[in-house]
Amino acid sequence: MIDTSQILETLKSHFGYDSFRPLQQEIIGHVLAQRDSLVLMPTGGGKSLCYQLPALVLGGVTLVISPLIALMKDQVDALRSNGIAAAYINSTLTAAQNSRVQTLTQQGQISILYLAPERLAQPGFLDFLRRLKISLIAIDEAHCISEWGHEFRPDYRNLKMLRQQFPQTPVIALTATATERVREDIIDQLDLGRGQVFQSSFNRANLTYLVQPKQDTLEALIGLLRQHAGQPTIIYRITRKNTEELAGYLSSQGFDALPYHAGLEPKLRQDTQERFMRDQTPIIVATIAFGMGIDKPDIRMVVHYDLPKSLEGYYQETGRAGRDGLPSDCVLFYSYSDKIRQDFFIDQMEDQAERRNAMQKLGQMVEFAEGHRCRRQYLLEYFGEAWPQETCGGCDICTTPREDFDATEIAQKVLSAVIRTGERFGIGHVIGVLRGSRVKRILELKHDQLSVYGIGKDRSENDLKEVFGLLVDAGLLAKGEGEFPTFLVSPTGRAFLSQRQPLTLTRAIRQQPEPSPAGPEASAEYDRE
Repeated sequence: MIDTSQILETLKSHFGYDSFRPLQQEIIGHVLAQRDSLVLMPTGGGKSLCYQLPALVLGGVTLVISPLIALMKDQVDALRSNGIAAAYINSTLTAAQNSRVQTLTQQGQISILYLAPERLAQPGFLDFLRRLKISLIAIDEAHCISEWGHEFRPDYRNLKMLRQQFPQTPVIALTATATERVREDIIDQLDLGRGQVFQSSFNRANLTYLVQPKQDTLEALIGLLRQHAGQPTIIYRITRKNTEELAGYLSSQGFDALPYHAGLEPKLRQDTQERFMRDQTPIIVATIAFGMGIDKPDIRMVVHYDLPKSLEGYYQETGRAGRDGLPSDCVLFYSYSDKIRQDFFIDQMEDQAERRNAMQKLGQMVEFAEGHRCRRQYLLEYFGEAWPQETCGGCDICTTPREDFDATEIAQKVLSAVIRTGERFGIGHVIGVLRGSRVKRILELKHDQLSVYGIGKDRSENDLKEVFGLLVDAGLLAKGEGEFPTFLVSPTGRAFLSQRQPLTLTRAIRQQPEPSPAGPEASAEYDRE
């Protein structure tokens, strides 16, 4: 019988909370009943407590498998400060230090032991684990076990062996970023079929999602930093060199900013992280190596200066903002050239399935950035959660004034061009045909001889891209599957063409661009990669 009063007393005495967040108490009760579970909870939702509190009630040793060395140290330090006997074994410790932790654990002096997954493959380590009274196995960042996830780590496959060695020990797997396919893979890999899935809402109501075109990006960034003056901010960049260049530029403009990436000396990296945590340096320009396991509740803005590789990564990184529940901004600067840059790296992948998966995830990220419907709705639906409201009030799509316009003629032109070119081309080719482009590919295919050739030359490329997006959202166009998405006219689109119905679509009200106060070339040279 689970003693609710004991659980609440442990929550207060060791963690300082008077009450649980949504789902926490239910999950903890399930774990204490010695049952398996898969926990899907957004970043900052309180996943760690779901295994840390049971560890104190169950006794014995709770094993926590985590791929994040920085997270291990931070969590162990926090647990120790709360009077909880915790330790970790990983590559940052010497052999003597790791041996000392093993001895203390065998003596019953450690309640929670953190391990990196690769440790399980080391000779003799399973023998050490067999000598312990293991009460619970917690697998953090569980999406890493799935090759369909955005952070697949082969070492996580060793967890099957751990499950086989301790078949009677309950397992709790936790993740903040898993699509339906990844969830099914986690359940299959860890044999959690008899367990229960707990899923809290992926919606972070206090976060505002903004996508801005990557034009005069430095000026736009500086404007955002001035709006959030002195507030903790993370700016993500794609390469180490980018982080150092941007941090240097911001420093030259009077901002207190430091770079962070995996190539820095460990002590400098640690010092940078601690300066950010202690509010001594408010702005960190980082690769995605920064932030994993960083539990800083008052981050007010997360900026993606470059296009993330996947929606899972984007969601996880934006989730580091506003963990205290207060309003925070998540800004993505988008340019299609960033997608082309990512294509280059994906093309270097040797495994065909891995390359195809990466290309599909990048395509979904581009669709999110180029889309014309609620950003929140798109994100939640990606993770399998419905968003029934018409507007979220917290993204650039829903907060930008919009207008209806007669799209009948341009929709007919676009849909006709997709059909005439055979419904086997991407957006660039079809727009080229519509605008009368003389590029080699169009001429080779004799698409300059089609009746639709040049019928959209009065429209800019960006105008036509917007129309494509609106037609996809309206269900008249559909994207084909594959590495290089093509466009198809849906049955609804064909009915529209054959019945010659009027079509009204909604778009953001267009504003005349204002001249840049610093001149058009202010950031052009810096932004050239």
